Amino acid sequence: MPEACQRSERPCSLDRVPTEADLSEPATIAVAEVPSAIVVPKGQTHLVELPESRRYRLKNKVLGPPLHDDELENERLGKPTALAVFASDNLSSSAYATEEILRVLVPTVGLLAFSLVLPITIAMLVVLGFLILSYRQTIKAYPSAGGAYIVTKDNFGLFWAQVAGVSLLTDYILTAAVSSAAGAAALVSVSPEHLEPFAIPIAISFILIIAGGNLRGVKESGKVFAVPTYFFIANMAVLLSVGLFRFFAGTVVPGNIDVEGSVPIGAGTADVFLYGATIFVVLHAFASGGAAVTGVEAISNGVTAFREPSWKNARQTLVVMGCLLGFMFLGLSLLASAVTPAVYDGGFPTVISQIGRAVYDANSSTVGQLLWLSLQAGTVLILIMAANTSFADFPRLASFQAGDNFLPRQLTKRGHRLVYSNGVIALAVGAILMLIVTRAQVSSLIPLYAIGVFLGFTLSQSGMAKHHVRLKERGWRSGVVINGFGALLSFVVLLIISITKFTEGAWVIILLIPLLVIPLFRLNKQYESEEAELEQDAHAAAEAPIMNRHVVIVMVDTIDMAAARAIQYARSLNPDELTAVHFDLDPVRTRDITDAWTRFGFSRLSLDVVECSDRRLTRAAAEVVARHLADGDTEVSVLIPRREYSRFWHRLVHDRTADSLVKTLSTLPHCNVTIVPFHLGTTSAETPQLVTADVGGERRSAKKQAKVPKTASLGDFALPEDRTPIADLQFRQRTRVAGKVYALRVQPWSGVAALELTLVDDTGAVSIVFFGRRQIPGVTSGTKLVVEGVVGEHRGKMAMLNPAYEIRLDGHV
Repeated sequence: MPEACQRSERPCSLDRVPTEADLSEPATIAVAEVPSAIVVPKGQTHLVELPESRRYRLKNKVLGPPLHDDELENERLGKPTALAVFASDNLSSSAYATEEILRVLVPTVGLLAFSLVLPITIAMLVVLGFLILSYRQTIKAYPSAGGAYIVTKDNFGLFWAQVAGVSLLTDYILTAAVSSAAGAAALVSVSPEHLEPFAIPIAISFILIIAGGNLRGVKESGKVFAVPTYFFIANMAVLLSVGLFRFFAGTVVPGNIDVEGSVPIGAGTADVFLYGATIFVVLHAFASGGAAVTGVEAISNGVTAFREPSWKNARQTLVVMGCLLGFMFLGLSLLASAVTPAVYDGGFPTVISQIGRAVYDANSSTVGQLLWLSLQAGTVLILIMAANTSFADFPRLASFQAGDNFLPRQLTKRGHRLVYSNGVIALAVGAILMLIVTRAQVSSLIPLYAIGVFLGFTLSQSGMAKHHVRLKERGWRSGVVINGFGALLSFVVLLIISITKFTEGAWVIILLIPLLVIPLFRLNKQYESEEAELEQDAHAAAEAPIMNRHVVIVMVDTIDMAAARAIQYARSLNPDELTAVHFDLDPVRTRDITDAWTRFGFSRLSLDVVECSDRRLTRAAAEVVARHLADGDTEVSVLIPRREYSRFWHRLVHDRTADSLVKTLSTLPHCNVTIVPFHLGTTSAETPQLVTADVGGERRSAKKQAKVPKTASLGDFALPEDRTPIADLQFRQRTRVAGKVYALRVQPWSGVAALELTLVDDTGAVSIVFFGRRQIPGVTSGTKLVVEGVVGEHRGKMAMLNPAYEIRLDGHV
């Protein structure tokens, strides 16, 4: 007895050979459309009830129920929420940008570094101002989102677009890593002696939390992450207000920068140019402060996430973001020059933490201690939320590149909650790897981080300058000046960063970007060659003359229910010749099969026993098929029964011969291979259940309207009050109905021109037919329509022929 039969809960052994009744049972029920003659029983919403897998049930519990495509519009963000989603990276950089400037200056000029930090900050704010002006123009010119990638692609072509894309994608990975590492450093700063050993796990946990939040949906994550962003802004407002008051009152007490664990202290000279620091050191500090302007491009990459008018809301949010960053960055640098915090080699306590202690006098005041703790909590949260900007933009940018066939196409698909889930997961994995490699050290990540940012800035602004020159739209000359100068500034900063940070790790990104572009073009070439091969002669193949003979071959290894289902399906094909084939690998087993075949009288089907002395099944099967194909006028269909096992370990103890047969036979011309699965060991709870439906075949059924499965939600479509429910339609009456296009039938160009739609509402479905038209602009599956006309009949179903129609783009009356 076959092993599969012993394991199965269903009778399939030779003791119970399938009968004629077994072979005549319907194998599948295919529903091509929702016919008006099918009435779903009351209380049912679908024609088939599918059991949900454990994985899907877990996903529902963790992420929430799936969102329908109709709800994508509801996922758009208002300006306050969008500021939290897209500006957290940019705003959070104020928490460590001043510290990075001091980290370069203090080892060279010591205490005099605090006199240089303010001028360097102002120089960086000039760059920020031009970037804000430049990206305002980018958002207006390219409101479809995509930022530097789309701008570069449109003006410089695909090669430079991929350079920009790779730069920004690597930047987003590094942004997520830097933000989580900085958040971990801020948290560790609260109690370094206890938390320092856990810095890396803490940073990784931040990435996982944010990734999980984004997988729940853009709007939901935006609402959750808005609270920490505004909490940080409020804390910074309090810190700078108190700090600036004490600064001008002269009550801020300077600290000691030469403490245990701090960076080496240089000896500057007050009466020497730049206090003894070389131009290279100052430029190096300027490059380190460049971290403050990272994230400026985030809003231009996510314009479509804003509510309409998206481009106008995005521009306003961009200006607010720039003003907030400028105020916080300048204020912290000014306070740092007065507080003179120490710069610790390990990264904590951070400079902003020391400024908070000094401004609030946290060591001697309970209120000050509470305000300092609140500042630390806000800093930790905003630095963690900064990674959210990457999670908002990385998946979108990756989807653009994947849509152009330069990244795997899986990145173009929206997931369970209408986000690009694969992009979110890819970003999380990349950021975690960077944290492990750099041991979550912000100072190790910063040199890698800024190269891609300013390369993207340079390409984007250069592309916008060319865009103005090329189109010469109204005000193009001022646009050329703004974008051209912005591109020049970005390029200068890029050169400075590349030179001054080269030995600190920038060489990795400088080398990595071109190395990553090469496989992208290789992938693009592969995708395009596949498409060309699939499209070549596709029309000719579809219209080729049908072969005069059709032969169906069922591969039989044993007589069981799996083979029986394949035989039943083969009979439904009505071939010119139908035969079963068994390969003789074991004489005893072959004799048992032939005896059973004869004894149980399979009169409708012959069994061919084919010699296979070398046990090469694939060659023997190919030879059998080739004998039928030899006349050049025969189409062969090979049906292969395959047992499907419900448990993973069951699959390990059974071979996959069917797969090797499919791989070999499917390469033969005019040989079509079909796997006929039979599921073993499945319970009733794991098996799809077909709902019993009342199918009317008489002509009168066309005049009765049926209820249909609610396969798609109507979303926010407010159905008109004067509409007639589809279930209440009456034959030959003029009426007005509203609903969503559930399906449309595409007619071949050679046939009679007609566009047939299936319109569904909350009660049923009706056919809408437009004669003389093959398509209507703006009408596709999911389109919301209001139609008015006379109810008639078409192809045996109730239908409205050539009605007046109105497309509802916003889903409202």
